[in-house]
Amino acid sequence: MTIPRATKIVATLGPASSDPAVIERLILAGVNVVRVNFSHGTAEGHAEVVRQVRDVAARLGRDIGVLADLQGPKIRIGKFGAGRVNLVEGDRFTFDIDCSVGDETRVGLDYKELVHDVKPGDTLLLNDGRMMMRVDEVGERTIACTVTLGGVLSDRKGINRQGGGLSAPAMTAKDMEDMKAAVGFAADFIAVSFPKNASDMYMARELARAAGGKALMIAKIERFEAIGNLEEILKASDGIMVARGDLAVEVGDAAVPALQKRMIRMAKELNRLTITATQMMESMVESPVPTRAEVSDVANAVIDGTDAVMLSAETASGKYPVETVAAMARVCDEADRAGSFALDQAFLNRTFGRIDQAIAMAALFTAAHMKIKAICALTQSGSTALWMSRLDSGVPVYALTPEEASRRRMSLYREVHPVLMTFKGTDRESLLLEAEQKLVDLGVVERGDLMLMTIGEPIGKSGGTNTLKIIRVGEHA
Repeated sequence: MTIPRATKIVATLGPASSDPAVIERLILAGVNVVRVNFSHGTAEGHAEVVRQVRDVAARLGRDIGVLADLQGPKIRIGKFGAGRVNLVEGDRFTFDIDCSVGDETRVGLDYKELVHDVKPGDTLLLNDGRMMMRVDEVGERTIACTVTLGGVLSDRKGINRQGGGLSAPAMTAKDMEDMKAAVGFAADFIAVSFPKNASDMYMARELARAAGGKALMIAKIERFEAIGNLEEILKASDGIMVARGDLAVEVGDAAVPALQKRMIRMAKELNRLTITATQMMESMVESPVPTRAEVSDVANAVIDGTDAVMLSAETASGKYPVETVAAMARVCDEADRAGSFALDQAFLNRTFGRIDQAIAMAALFTAAHMKIKAICALTQSGSTALWMSRLDSGVPVYALTPEEASRRRMSLYREVHPVLMTFKGTDRESLLLEAEQKLVDLGVVERGDLMLMTIGEPIGKSGGTNTLKIIRVGEHA
């Protein structure tokens, strides 16, 4: 059997990919998690798409996670009478809270607090940094600027202050309503846009819990302030998204590659998940093949150890959504095989505060020093599989659980492959036999192979993994 792909793929659904037939092709091409973007569409529309995804996934026998991505604060300009204006270097231009219809000299602001967040000499970046303006004067309701990098400015484009410092809260009233909608369709992951600190993530988690949700909370790192608070944000979250678009606007594009590596490394050290996102295969919105630079970008994120790579417009509105997923899967496969699996250094000076974590690390160490074909984790919550996924062993982890929610969460864990198994046995030995036979039936192992199993006693207790067993397939006694 071919070793399954370790790195997972997140695909955004939209007009190009909401039809059940296309969803099926995306899943078969390699999608592990679908993203619904609350910056577009309606809550009802997203709920219907999620229902279709789960219907298709059930028919295919796949566990597909759902990521609900909240919009966050709308830091945008208003509209122009002609829809757009052309500005050149040296032009004077004003942002005016009271302007309802813009022209070549001024435009309104959706984010009215901007007048309190900037001062003369600041640089404002518009349209993802494609345009720049220097702030000359700040009034009570206006910001007078000089264009320093011109271009076409159209309706509702984003606006950022270079170096960060905007006071907009991470959770808006819309986000709070959308959070309830995401909990309503049982989202497995909820992404919070523009968090500045741990408090933003604690607030989001409490809102989800109050609505009855149990989703894993993903912090989108896209503000300058978030970089200085990265460790506290990670500790308050279940994972992060390296959101390279807005982050590049705030910190400068040249700083992003090193920050990406730092974020992935820190997340793994703190046992958190990572999703690397933004323009990974942007050219495939229009082209059936990626550029060589895009291939290298995806591969480098995989080699860095990201849990998942994400597609946005490529699958939401692009011309080749299925081809894009297939291309990304091929790149991930190759990069997975190129990874380094020297684990010994990772175990030095490491202490474990939990028994299940110690068992998970023992399994990885053993797998690295014996010819182990597969690691089989019998789990309820998936916590043991999460520990195993934080270090790359090169040995696939099969997480067997009857819990559907746990399987969907594990769809994002690097090198972990969730498997439905209803535990029928009444004792440990019969369960081990059932699990061994399940992997034989799946073609994962065959007679004579060595495999590892982790299990907890008493049976069925979440977080209770306390036993590691080495098994030669077909000789279990």
